[in-house]
Amino acid sequence: MKLALTLNYSGAAMALDMTKILEAERLGYASVWSAEAYGSDAVTPAAWIAARTETIHVGTAIMQIPARTPAMTAMTAMTLDALSGGRFRLGLGVSGPQVVEGWHGQAFGKPLAKTREYVEIVRSILRRDKPLEFRGEYYQIPYAGADATGLGKPLRSILHGRAGLPIYVAAVGPRNVALAAEIADGWIPVFFSARSMAMFRGWLDEGFRAGGREAGAARDFDVMPMVPVVVGDDVAACRAAVTPRLALYVGGMGARGRNFYNDIARRYGYEEAAKRIQDLYLSGRKDEAAAAVPDALVDEVALCGPRERIREQLTEWTTSGVTTIMVTGDTTAVRTMAELVL
Repeated sequence: MKLALTLNYSGAAMALDMTKILEAERLGYASVWSAEAYGSDAVTPAAWIAARTETIHVGTAIMQIPARTPAMTAMTAMTLDALSGGRFRLGLGVSGPQVVEGWHGQAFGKPLAKTREYVEIVRSILRRDKPLEFRGEYYQIPYAGADATGLGKPLRSILHGRAGLPIYVAAVGPRNVALAAEIADGWIPVFFSARSMAMFRGWLDEGFRAGGREAGAARDFDVMPMVPVVVGDDVAACRAAVTPRLALYVGGMGARGRNFYNDIARRYGYEEAAKRIQDLYLSGRKDEAAAAVPDALVDEVALCGPRERIREQLTEWTTSGVTTIMVTGDTTAVRTMAELVL
């Protein structure tokens, strides 16, 4: 099993903990990943980190699909990969309707179809085997709409990128996860429960079959969940560091009936808690929503408590089929996980 480090997007001020990142590199972490929501972007920190490090791979978890054309994403990926000496990994995701329509001003549409087209175009650009042409539901290249000049022509990237540059897809639902297994090199789940791996494995296998992927290719597929890690003697206090974010996503990251993270909690068997958390959060009672997050749910999706407790919890993860744990935590968490895993 490998370890990765994930960094949150900014709050009101932008800062990068380079001391923690460099420590992760020293300890043998395989990769470090930036993020974006509707403040700081994922690309600038990735470039900054790549310039300050030497061996650790750098990825985006995630670059939002509606924020950039496929060609712009491919250009960015090729450039970062070249400048970092082949250390870049491209993580993509659609995001939710609130961000897609409320921030980027794009129609949410059909996320599966949009992701499939997007990845196909990016891979075509990376391969450079012919000038780029694509006709899909969401993307037409060259553009041929009613307002087109007619002067667009198929182009081939000037820069010779790495055809096999790894592409990861963030996904949470059954069809999205299957799509990741079909078209990507890795899957980035959030609020992942190792106890539910049998369910996830069914979705992944469906995607592998759809993509005609041989057993060897499936074995090389990187299952890389984001895992909050909080180390400390007081288990309750460690859990309390995780519950506000769980409450935000389960309760407030989407509308009623259109919250993918609320759906995750329900799939894990926390239907009543998921409803209560959402009711509290959407009514503005965020602290109560955090308090309503069950301890059992925290323990399914996070590693909390003293070092030895985390060691015991890790058994579930190391035997589940997870290939990389993407650690979310402070420097103590980064060091503890290195001691226990690497």
